[in-house]
Amino acid sequence: MKVLFTILAASMLTVSATAQTTVVTANGKTAAGKETIIAAPVVTDESLLLKENEFDFGKIPQGRPVTHIFEVTNNGKDSLRIVTVQASCGCTTPEWEREKVQAPGEKTKITVGYNAASEGPFTKSITITYNGTLTKQITIKGEVWKTPVTSAPENKGLETLKD
Repeated sequence: MKVLFTILAASMLTVSATAQTTVVTANGKTAAGKETIIAAPVVTDESLLLKENEFDFGKIPQGRPVTHIFEVTNNGKDSLRIVTVQASCGCTTPEWEREKVQAPGEKTKITVGYNAASEGPFTKSITITYNGTLTKQITIKGEVWKTPVTSAPENKGLETLKD
């Protein structure tokens, strides 16, 4: 019984080891005649160059809107057009020159505003779509601290200091 089990295990290892080998011929077919799929190389487009990809507002008071300007440069050889700038939520508002076409080397700006209504840390992503369907992402982050509801109490000891 042990011998039978050992022979069976050895044959399974041999079959599984040879099943992983695939020979591709010059015409793109395997030795068995099946077509293979060869992945195309990933093409990256670096025509849209950002001075920075992320901005940290640090600590900001609740209810005080803040803005930051991201500088964009056309680093390509052809013209560049920013199609859309889409924020991850409604508390973030991007603004850009919607109809502007940038010549190579030309700069433009994307102004991103955050309304700071909710208390606590935040990270918001903004997706830039350009030249049709190409995209890049920028991020803003920070922490909103709760502002006091009332002003500081009156200092009654101030009168004694005047005397």
